[in-house]
Order: sequence, then C-alpha cells, then structure tokens
Amino acid sequence: MKKLIALFIVIIMSVAFVACSNDIEKAETKASDETTANAPVENEDVNMTIAVNAEIISLDPHDISDTLSGSATSTMYEPLYDYKLDMTLEPTLATSYEVSEDGLEYTFYIREGVKFHDGTPLNAEAVKYNFDRVTDKEKNLKRRRNLLHVVSTEVIDEYTLLVKLDAPFAPMLNRIASISIISPAALEKHGDKGIITNPVGTGPYVFEAWTPGDKMVVRTNENYWREGPKIDTLTFKPVTENGARIAMLQTGEADFIYPMPAEQVKAVEGDKNIEIIEGPSTIARFTFLNMSKDVFSDVRVRQAINYAIDKEAYAKVVKAGYAEPLTSHVPSTINYHAPQPEYEYNLEKAKKLMAEAGYPDGFKTHVWAPNDTENMKGMQFIRQQLAEIGIDVEVVPMEEGTLSDSIYKAQTPEESEVNMWYVSWSAFDFDGATEKLFHSANIPPTAPNVSYYMNPEADALIEAGAVEVNPEKRAKIYADLQEIIWNDAPWIFMGSDVLLAAERNTTEGIFVDPSGGIIATEASTSK
Repeated sequence: MKKLIALFIVIIMSVAFVACSNDIEKAETKASDETTANAPVENEDVNMTIAVNAEIISLDPHDISDTLSGSATSTMYEPLYDYKLDMTLEPTLATSYEVSEDGLEYTFYIREGVKFHDGTPLNAEAVKYNFDRVTDKEKNLKRRRNLLHVVSTEVIDEYTLLVKLDAPFAPMLNRIASISIISPAALEKHGDKGIITNPVGTGPYVFEAWTPGDKMVVRTNENYWREGPKIDTLTFKPVTENGARIAMLQTGEADFIYPMPAEQVKAVEGDKNIEIIEGPSTIARFTFLNMSKDVFSDVRVRQAINYAIDKEAYAKVVKAGYAEPLTSHVPSTINYHAPQPEYEYNLEKAKKLMAEAGYPDGFKTHVWAPNDTENMKGMQFIRQQLAEIGIDVEVVPMEEGTLSDSIYKAQTPEESEVNMWYVSWSAFDFDGATEKLFHSANIPPTAPNVSYYMNPEADALIEAGAVEVNPEKRAKIYADLQEIIWNDAPWIFMGSDVLLAAERNTTEGIFVDPSGGIIATEASTSK
C-alpha cells in the first residue's frame, strides 16, 4: 500500500501578533520569489480524469461551502496564502505579511508579475476588489462569514494591501487563506451569476467546460507563474456509485478516484496497475439534529439517539474499518481537541431517556443526505439503529445541488424542512470546525448551523476563543466549549475518516490533503 500522504502534523494555527513576519516566512518568501514560467506541456493531448463521488455545486469560490467545489475551483483560483499537505500555511499570491502589535492591521505584500487567465494583472487593487466583494452584506456570499472581522481594506501601493479588523482575531490568516482571488475584469464582465460558469483566476488550469452532473474540464495554464501540470486537460467526473468509480479506475477511464470505497480496498490490492493512498483526516462524520423541531428540542432525545448508535459498528459497516469514533465535535487531528466521555452503545439507557422525554414509543422522522453509495449506507445504518428505540426514520437521498438548495432555502428556523442531515465537515483549525456549525449567528440561509443550535454560553466561548492568542487560555476556552457541545448533543457524533483514495500507477502529482481537498497542481502521467 503506497502512502503518499505524510504523517499528519497537528495544526497549530494561533497567529502571533508581531510587527513583522517571522524568519520562516522570510525564508519561504525568498524561495518562492524565484518564480518561473510554467514549462510547456510535455505530453500534448494527454488528458487525465479524477472520478469523485458527488457533484460540483458551484464554481464561484466565494460562494461555496463544500469541499469538492473547493477542490474544483482550486484548479483555477488561488488565495494569498494556501495550505501545504502537512496543513501548514505558505505564501501563494502574497509573498509575506505583517501584523500590527495590537493585532488589528494585517499588511499583505502581493506577488509581482502574476496575471489572471484573461491577461489582466494581479495587484493590490485586484485583491481589495475581491475582499470587498466577499464582505458585501447585500451579496451575502457564503465566504462572507470568514471575513466578518474585516472593517476595511486599503491599497497602500500597487503591491501592498492593508486589511483592518474590528478586533484581534487569532485565525485571521486561516480565513485569508480561504478567499480565492477572481479577476475583477471577469467579475465586471460576467457579473456574480456569470462568473460561476466563466471562472477566471491565476491558477494552474484554465476553465474549459462544466456540465453540471456530468463533468468539469480544465486545461493547463501554459503561462502559469510557477511549475504546474504536465498534462493537457484535467476532468472532474462525478460518479456516485462506488462500483462504477472502481471500474473506471480499473479500465483506465479514470486516473485517480476519491474517495476510494473502503469495502473494496482488498478487492483491488492485488491489481498491479492500482495503488491505494491512505492518510490522516480532519473530516468529521455526523448527523445534524434540527433542534427547531419539537422532537429534537429535548436534550434527552438527542442524547438517547447518540446512545442508540453503535459507533464501532458504524466504522465497520459503513467505513469498512477506515474510521474511528468521534470523542468531540472535532476530530483528534485538530489542535485543541479535548476528548469527552464516550456515548457508549447502550439501548437501555437510550430507551430510558426517550421515555423520560415523553417518547416511550418513539416517533417518525427523516434523514437527508447525498445520493451516492456511501451516504446511502450511512443513512440506512442510522435508520436500522434508531429503529431499536422506536424511531422510524425515512431515508431521503438527494442530488447534491438539490440537497443544498433544500437546506439553505429556509429563511427562518420555522421554514426549515430538514429533520436530520447525515453529512461530513472538514476544517483546517478548531475555529473553522466550530464557528460556522454552532454559533447562533450561523443558522441557514447564511451558514451551515443546520442543527439550529443556539446556546448563548457556547456563542460566548466561540467568540472568546477566536480572539484569545494565549495558547493555554485558548485551550481552556475550547475545552469548556467542547464539553458544552458534547452534552447538548446537537449532532449524532458518528466518526472521523481515514482518508482513502486510489490511482493508476501511471499517475503522479495528485494528492488528497487531510481536509479531503484534491490537489492537482503538478498532475502528470506516464500513460
């Protein structure tokens, strides 16, 4: 078994509020400043295909929240700072940054000589245009919540941008890394809706075509500012059925697949043409319990559901052993994780809690999830487990885009139609794995707190942790927060993934990072 992903380095994302960038950044900047034009495509008319288990929802990088759409847009767009495979940050469209002593001002030095795919230059004005778009309340794009502390951006000179905050915010550089930079000229030409199907960034690939539900094709950017792909085109192909995805890999129709169906690992291990990639993960698998619904408003019901789910069986049945039970709302790979007492599998305890809550005979409900093979297995497992305590669960699979629309169309909790949502979430840091999912300000339609979890004490701790730069004090805040969330049980805490992907032995330069994002910047093939 080939292990292309390095051992996961625990993420330490607290930003030291100092007057200038640290020596490591300067060293990285010196190395990355030596930019060269992308080498010509070595293998003309060589095309590669990545088969995935879901559909791309949007190609507007400022208005997405799912990992797959992020992977697709990252082929064409880049941020000022980006994550390496070990989840540390490195300068990308910026060369360095400085933070004021009070933590309220970030100065970014923009990389010179980079152009968008339409030939227009990258500069401080272009970055400001993007930040202003994301922070626009009227547009209300999904990434806006990442820049809530930004009060203004100011162009100092052609390649220097000043970002001002309303309060110190420890994960700020992480949030900056989540904002890809779009060509302002393209946005002016195509508008907010048109940019979805006319992406123009600075990335290693140039947009060619997107047929929702079928495929997205990008072509190598021959004028890329650093070393890039050694192929002609790259195709993202949604294939929701596990067997079909495996078959594409076996026949060579796909060069890389993600995720690799866990239950089929043994079946392909002997194939000399296929290599399995296994790695650590920041992915949490869970089920939102919509607390705005009467049946889920009682904490005893939510706790009963957690006691009724056998997490070890879930790992074996749904993930073929490639998962471990969650012991907090964040996986153990995320910094500040504090393990909580296990919701052990205990049907008697679950039934007792159900009776105390007034549901001795259970109730009827439903669970939503995408319609791919693995999510179907997860929903079926939940249905079977909860039947043991009288809860009759209707399994409702949906196409990815339809599911997203159904979740976020609700303008108020009363309008929400979802009861349970079986889903996964990945993040680079504790705040990213928490704030959007649990803060009361982040209920739909603006953000994915689909449990409609509204606990003032949790809100206060989330806010306190975000501005606390002392690691020990921050750890205490986040430990208290994890205990509150765990006891409130707004989720069914299912498990954390072991990442599995697979590739043809002719494939090089495609990776999956611990968040589940696909990186194909240096894709090449010997086929």
